[in-house]
Amino acid sequence: MSKKDNGASLILAYLNEKNRPYSAQDVFCNLQKQHGLGKTAVVKAMELLALEGKIKEKTYGKQKIYFADQSQFKDVSDADLKSMDSQISELSAEAQSLTQSCRQLDAELKELNSSLTTEEMMSEIQELKAECSGCRARLEKIKSVTNHVTPEEKEKASDMINAILEGYPKSKKEFLDEVGVETDEDCKVVVPST
Repeated sequence: MSKKDNGASLILAYLNEKNRPYSAQDVFCNLQKQHGLGKTAVVKAMELLALEGKIKEKTYGKQKIYFADQSQFKDVSDADLKSMDSQISELSAEAQSLTQSCRQLDAELKELNSSLTTEEMMSEIQELKAECSGCRARLEKIKSVTNHVTPEEKEKASDMINAILEGYPKSKKEFLDEVGVETDEDCKVVVPST
């Protein structure tokens, strides 16, 4: 782009490529970042192009709209337009189908990334087997003990504790802690129903 050109050839190429109406502000915004054109330069270049007949200009109130000279483009028949519309519909449907497919694949990928690998699963299984084995051994140990507390003994002990608590100034929990009694709740023991 030469200094003399002042962006006119760039603007002309842009309007011909896009082939739709733009205000000078629109062209400035669209080309400013990429090509560093100033707003005044864009306005002057567009007015010059319009004067030379290279682009068309229409005024709506105070707003001027510029667009490519349509006479440079070949006429398109109705059959061609219908063919293009059909092609656009097909491509839109294909794009929608591909977008849906991408979403499904993304969801599947997220699910796979959040699941365990085979190695992690095998390790988890070994850990759970070891934990089960430990629980079974503990259960057998508990079952083999012969000095289980009978319900009658438990009721008798509970009655004695309640009798002491009637004159005791602190709470039941504090009393049990003081004398060293551990309850099922303290040890988080769940008694199975028989």
